[in-house]
Amino acid sequence: MIERFLAAPRGVGAWVADGVRLLGALGVVAAFVWWAPGDAGILALSLLALVVPRFAGVRPGFDIAFCVTVLVAAWSNVLDVYESVAVWDLVVHFVCTGLLAAMAYVVLARLDIVPAPLAAGTRRATPVVLVGVLGLALSAMWEMVEWVGRTFIAPDIFVTYQDTIGDMAAGGLGALAAGFVVSRVRLLSDPA
Repeated sequence: MIERFLAAPRGVGAWVADGVRLLGALGVVAAFVWWAPGDAGILALSLLALVVPRFAGVRPGFDIAFCVTVLVAAWSNVLDVYESVAVWDLVVHFVCTGLLAAMAYVVLARLDIVPAPLAAGTRRATPVVLVGVLGLALSAMWEMVEWVGRTFIAPDIFVTYQDTIGDMAAGGLGALAAGFVVSRVRLLSDPA
């Protein structure tokens, strides 16, 4: 995985994906200068996710979609889009959780923990089920992080039972949809 991370980008798509990662890093600096340090912290956390596609060695289209979605989710928090657009929270949970769960599956496949998607002998249902389950697990973890944030850090974080269940349902559906994509579309740049 280290070799994949350190490899020079090959092709326009790979350069674009690295450009999106660079924009993510510049966004942290911009948020620190023009917004609050907490906003810069939120964006800095997203940087961890932005490097995962490089380690996993995914195709540029998936890499770009993943990174852009992570940045949209993070910036939506900084710019208060979740509060100003009624259904935006559910849309982001659907799309972002689906992509995060698909990436988690790909990473697990690279580590030989789960069968590689589209490999000989891998049943089509395997990625659908596992990506769906990973998405539900990620959704639950995220909602726990929100609860910890509200309880111990910032009581103005919006957390209600209805919001939590809605977010987890949207994330689970997004992950299920992503599982169907993983079972049918080549996401890895080379075989696992």
